[in-house]
Amino acid sequence: MMAALRSWFPKYRQDLLLLVVDLVGTSVFAVEGAMTAIRADLDLLGLLVLSFATALGGGVIRDVLIGAVPPNSIRDWRYAATALTGGGAVFFFYQYVQQVPTGLMVTLDAAGLGLFAVAGAGKALEYGIHPLLAIVMGAITGVGGGTVRDVLLARVPGVLNSDVYASAALAGAIVMVLMMKVKLPRGLAMSAGGSVCFALRLIAVSRHWNLPRVMAH
Repeated sequence: MMAALRSWFPKYRQDLLLLVVDLVGTSVFAVEGAMTAIRADLDLLGLLVLSFATALGGGVIRDVLIGAVPPNSIRDWRYAATALTGGGAVFFFYQYVQQVPTGLMVTLDAAGLGLFAVAGAGKALEYGIHPLLAIVMGAITGVGGGTVRDVLLARVPGVLNSDVYASAALAGAIVMVLMMKVKLPRGLAMSAGGSVCFALRLIAVSRHWNLPRVMAH
């Protein structure tokens, strides 16, 4: 069965696969960061800063923690270009972007979260990080940018009270790492992990799932 799966998911170059996933996730989160900046009434510079931070903050934190320095977003111009292009597009075409349904934005955010979670875990494994910590690195990649964004806006990071957000990233990273450990193809592992994160996040939003919390009186 494993041989059949490998035939369905040919061996991509690891660096190319991670690059594509990273850039797609970067674009999605850059747009989200720009939308948040406009709602916060920031100017063009503030919007671009928030787009960059939202799109690349998680990756920078991950790279520093696993020793991949300088981080990809600093070393490879394509990351910064993708983030700034996404932010600039929202600034100049906001009248069209604001018409995008909320449901679609939530779906894109869930897709970006899944892409970053598996990309982060995959890169951590490449650097010889223990699988348990690789899972954590996947979650940090997924939620780090949004956390930096909220800190810059002086508000409690949404990841700390959102409907199963970081948990969804952890779940996706777990699935990917487990599949990699049993020697399944990387493409299949990343697809499965990203899909689990994506589906869990959307279900959590639609059903308003939250982790348990203490009710203060």
